[in-house]
Amino acid sequence: MATDTLQLSGTKPGTGETILCAHCGLPVPEGLVDDAAERQFCCTGCHTAFTILHEHGLDSYYGFAERREAPVRASGRSYEEFDHPAFAQLYVTRTPEGLSRTELYLEGVHCASCVWLVERMPLLQNGVARAELDVRRSLAVVEWDAEAVALSAVARALDLLGYPPHPYRGVARADMRRREDRTMLVRIGIAGAIAINVMLLALALYSGELNGMEARFTTFFRWMSFAVTVPAFLWPGRVFFTGAWASLRTKSLHMDLPIAIALAAGFVRGAINTVTGEGPIYFDGLALLIFALLVGRFLQQRGQRMAADAAELLHAIAPSTARIVDAGSASDQMRDIPTAALLPGMVLDVRAGETFAADGVVVRGASSVNAALLTGESRPTSVGEGTTVYAGTLNVAAPLRVRVVEAGETSRIAKLLRQVEESARRRAPIVQMANRLAGIFTAVVLVAAVATFASKTQLNAGAALDDAIALLIVTCPCALALATPLAITVAVGRAAGNGMLIKGGDALELLATPGTLVLDKTGTITEGRTALASWSGPEWVKPLVLALEEGSSHPLADGFRRAWPGLAVPVVAQSRHVMGGGLEGVIDGRLVRIGSPRFVAESTTRLAPAVAAALDTIDRTLTPVHIAVDGELVALAGMGDRVREDALASLQALRARGWRTVMLSGDATDVVTAVGRALHFGEADAIGAASPEDKLAFVERCKQQGTVVMVGDGVNDAAAIAAAHVGIGVHGGAEACLATADIYLTRPGLSALVELTEGARRTMRVIRRNIGFSIAYNVIGAGMAVIGMLTPLIAAVLMPASSITVVLGSWYGHTFARRPRGAATTTELTA
Repeated sequence: MATDTLQLSGTKPGTGETILCAHCGLPVPEGLVDDAAERQFCCTGCHTAFTILHEHGLDSYYGFAERREAPVRASGRSYEEFDHPAFAQLYVTRTPEGLSRTELYLEGVHCASCVWLVERMPLLQNGVARAELDVRRSLAVVEWDAEAVALSAVARALDLLGYPPHPYRGVARADMRRREDRTMLVRIGIAGAIAINVMLLALALYSGELNGMEARFTTFFRWMSFAVTVPAFLWPGRVFFTGAWASLRTKSLHMDLPIAIALAAGFVRGAINTVTGEGPIYFDGLALLIFALLVGRFLQQRGQRMAADAAELLHAIAPSTARIVDAGSASDQMRDIPTAALLPGMVLDVRAGETFAADGVVVRGASSVNAALLTGESRPTSVGEGTTVYAGTLNVAAPLRVRVVEAGETSRIAKLLRQVEESARRRAPIVQMANRLAGIFTAVVLVAAVATFASKTQLNAGAALDDAIALLIVTCPCALALATPLAITVAVGRAAGNGMLIKGGDALELLATPGTLVLDKTGTITEGRTALASWSGPEWVKPLVLALEEGSSHPLADGFRRAWPGLAVPVVAQSRHVMGGGLEGVIDGRLVRIGSPRFVAESTTRLAPAVAAALDTIDRTLTPVHIAVDGELVALAGMGDRVREDALASLQALRARGWRTVMLSGDATDVVTAVGRALHFGEADAIGAASPEDKLAFVERCKQQGTVVMVGDGVNDAAAIAAAHVGIGVHGGAEACLATADIYLTRPGLSALVELTEGARRTMRVIRRNIGFSIAYNVIGAGMAVIGMLTPLIAAVLMPASSITVVLGSWYGHTFARRPRGAATTTELTA
């Protein structure tokens, strides 16, 4: 019963007092008042929920001052899909106790009483071991014995209480990242606090040495420094010893090894000097070293996420909620749920102007879909029953019902995001070289430290140990191995923020050196969208055309509207859209037809004289559109693909940087030649009528002469993009871009190519500067330590200072232009 439509409330006879629902506290509709019942309910859902709580002794729920203030409307779903093996694979994990665990989004959660009630699930449903609810996120964590109860039964129980459950995607990953960051920040905070306190104690000691502090106070401050430093080694600094142990186990030299040796040697030496009361104790330098190294490691961790974080803008192209049609509902009852809760098989209701929340198949309706926000393809395509649509694309014409096939992590947009997140894991050759150098340098430093100690121990054992420790500390290769990959990840992240999604640093290194740049024409050099290129007909026809095309989302209609903006249009009495043909309508009593020559010819009986002459001179490279009024062909339009406004300037800039530019297209040779002439391509560098096989062969030939970069839309160019040293999918690319391109440009136009090559060149300059600085610093520091010019304390100060300098140099290096986060890219994505 649809009780929410009833407006009248029941009252107690003779009192006029409103009768309230015993469960939710809302007024009971007059038609549901039962004079013989002890308690009254506003709907059957509240009655059922009350009965469940009462039977299980949970009447304490009604003692909460704040409770749900909405009727309980159970959906009646069976939740059978929750028991499917595919569901378990996606959403269910096992606990150490052998229980099943899942995370569910619950509708209707809003206050403490909801938390109390949901967390009493073990009392309401046999087999449920634990239930916890995060009211802020409406996130319930449920653990149950899968052999005793099915998850569908648990879901039905929650549904009956008024909390319809849905699987929650992505929570574990987000929580893991928060835990990692929290743990690292706690380590840094503890290490920083210890370092500050040890530095204050050291300041007291240094002041005492200058002013003659009493021995008992000196001993006190030395022992206090030792006691305060110990916790820094036991927890914050433990990560370096763990890394060193792993390096020894795997027989691979890692930068944590010399750090751990230096820290251990310095600590042992400081402890001995503390006990004996003689010599330096190093604790201030060691505590500061641990703090500085942890900060550098945190910067690296954050930097590796920059590409993914900058690309999070793409999440905005998919809606946060979806409207689903309840299965088996006779009245097509619909409700909104978060997109994270979508499952295969659900049916979406997507209205005109709304974005698809998941990949799926149209099961009802016909419309046009604009995929520009996801693929950059600006031409809307017609869709009908059986057509596949994708999350992030826009329904522009009419309502559709779509059955979900892939949602969330398995959708097309999610695949793109995962590839962007993986970008930091791919290492450029120059980064691999830096890592090899770091390993070699680590081995050399260890040998040098042993040799230094062995050669000086006969003269002065204490000084020999100090020099060896100073050598280990000052020559830590973290500046070389840490800051170099950070420069790549920072550059990749900034490029992503500018609409350039780079899958790996190797592409940046290759783009830094000019070579051959091969470009497709359609959608790359040209706009890839239809525009009015020619018109043959009288002016009075234009308002009729615009009037009929005004409500259409077809690309031809968009071309007419952009060609004649601001033109006043008459009112259309009636209109009809013929799929694959065109439009027909009545305007001011006149029958107007617009569309393909075949469609218009069906109702044409005569030709206007001007049109008859134009038929012989029409440009065959353009798409013909015929316009007939009252059976007479009165006008012809030619729709074509315009060259991008920034094409010539961008190509000239690339040529000035040393790139050879080639246009390789499948279009007719005369069209390619005309475009090539306008954009100053050489005769041999404007190649038309090229098949996908021809493009692949051309790229293979060019690779023998140097670096080849292929730029295209990822369909006919997919093989060539895969074969090139660097493949670039442009704004307008289709699925093949996701699989084969090394770089994906989400911005239209060729100016992004200029920024990309220039940013790659600057990135390599930052990396080479970092490597040069790191090597120079380590060589000079090692020499000073060997000859005894550095104490361990000075080395401990210099070492983190050098690392932080290189890290900051990478972080603030001028690679790709900084833009306000989201603003520019959003505009360009929707262009």
